[in-house]
Order: sequence, then C-alpha cells, then structure tokens
Amino acid sequence: MATNKVNDLQAFVAVARDQSFTKAAAKLRITPSALSHTIRTLEERLGVRLLARTTRNVAPTEAGERLLLAIAPLFDQIAAEVEALGELRDTPRGTIRVTCTDDQIELCLRPMLAEFLKNYPEITLELYVDYGFTNVVEERFDAGIRMGESISKDMIAVRIGPDWRLAVVGSPAYFERNSPPQIPHDLTQHPCVNIRHRPSGAIYAWEFEKDGQAFTVKVDGQLVFNSIMHVLNAAVDGIGLAYVPEQLIAPYLADGRLLEVLAEWCPTFEGYHLYYPNRRQPSPAFTAFVDALKYRQPK
Repeated sequence: MATNKVNDLQAFVAVARDQSFTKAAAKLRITPSALSHTIRTLEERLGVRLLARTTRNVAPTEAGERLLLAIAPLFDQIAAEVEALGELRDTPRGTIRVTCTDDQIELCLRPMLAEFLKNYPEITLELYVDYGFTNVVEERFDAGIRMGESISKDMIAVRIGPDWRLAVVGSPAYFERNSPPQIPHDLTQHPCVNIRHRPSGAIYAWEFEKDGQAFTVKVDGQLVFNSIMHVLNAAVDGIGLAYVPEQLIAPYLADGRLLEVLAEWCPTFEGYHLYYPNRRQPSPAFTAFVDALKYRQPK
C-alpha cells in the first residue's frame, strides 16, 4: 500500500463517485483511456477488483465501496484544507513589521491606524521605533520609512506624505529670557536641544538654506535625545530651542505654546516614503497596508 500513488487513489474516487470514466476523465483533465489504464494498474497493484464495468455502467465492487468509504472523506478534507490556504492567500491577515521613527508614526501612521485596524482585524502591525537607519533585509522587517532621497536604489519606495520643512521653535517663557536669533549663526549663542540618530553617530547639524545656498550650523546644549518627540517636549518646557518638523509643531504654534523663528532660512525636504525589498508577490496584508498608507495629493 505504501507504493500506491495518491493520483491513483484520486482517480479511483473520481470514477467511483461519477460512475463514469468519461465524466471523471473530464474532471481530472486526462483522456478516458489514460484513466482506465490508471485504474487497471491500481487494481493489479492491490490484487483486487475495485470497479465493475459493463458497456453502459461503472460501479464500485464490494471492495471498491469499502475503499471509497474509507478514503473519499480524506480527500475531501485535503481539498478543504487546500481551499482554506487559498483563502489565506487572498485574505489580508498576518503580522507586518515596520521600522520607523516616532515622528513618522505621529505624522504618517497614526492618522490611518484606527480605520486600517478596524477594516483588517486579522492584521497585526508591529512598529519598531529606530533612528539608526535599520537594514530591513538583515533585520527581517517588512518595510521601513525614510525620506525619499535617502532610500537605496534597490528598494521599492512608495510616497506616504507631503514635502515638509523643519522649524526652529522655542517657548514663550524661553523668549522672555532670551532674545530671538536673527540669523542661523545666532543659534550658537543659544541653548539648543540636540538629536543624535545613532549611538555611534554624530549629533545632527541643523540644516539651513537662503538664496539657494545650503549650510549647516552646529548648535550646543545640555540635552541630546535620539527621539524628536522628546526634543519637542524639551522646547515646550522652555529648556531651549529645537529644530523639529513643522507638521509636528503646528498645534503648539496654533495655541501659543511654541513660537517659530528663522522661518525664512528653513529648507523643505522630500516627503517620507515607505520602502521595502522588491518582492514578486507581496502578501494581501502588506498590499493592503501599502495602499492605505500611500500619499494621495489633496484635491
């Protein structure tokens, strides 16, 4: 029995159920003669006749009926499991791991999370906050988020946000104690809240631009974070000046908790992009995530 081929047994089940070589052959997509040869070979191997044949009818013998009752439910179960795998392939479900920064979560992901998770209850999102430019392939992430200009050419990049600019901000209490800077170089005389993206990397030098000329200013201060959200909070608390994304500080500017300076010197950067390795057939879950996150130009 161990030498029997599954195809032989499947062929037997098809003929026994349809009681017709012609109908069964059509379902199996083989010729009636090939199917007849398969059944004959199976009977010879088992040493027992499974089907009684006449010129008009085909019916299971007693041995054939016993075999049919025993194995047909098993093939039905196999077919059901295969169909379930097809549904798994077509239904968005599973875990999606994304490496990003906390401000990217706040600006790009948070606005869509509630609706997305509601629409896809079988998808789990794992968001890993990291400013260190994680290698998504080596660390086995599904995707990462970066500015478009810093994404490797061998990655697929999907824009998920508009262009944005940084803004120099301080609290009203801070400006009561200190005169606002008039030019970027004045920042060297102010306590500033810095950010270091990686433990072994350099502190970020603030980037500015005027009349097409780009330059940086290295500022100093007593606080250095690796999270822009904490930089923002320190500015709100009046500890020093901060350089943060304009979209992030919009509510603080609106209610007066922060004031902006040097606006005419602050450059615009290319919007954030979701990037991921080239894959021939992404999962339905990942496809749904990309579509929900994709940036759509306001009308």
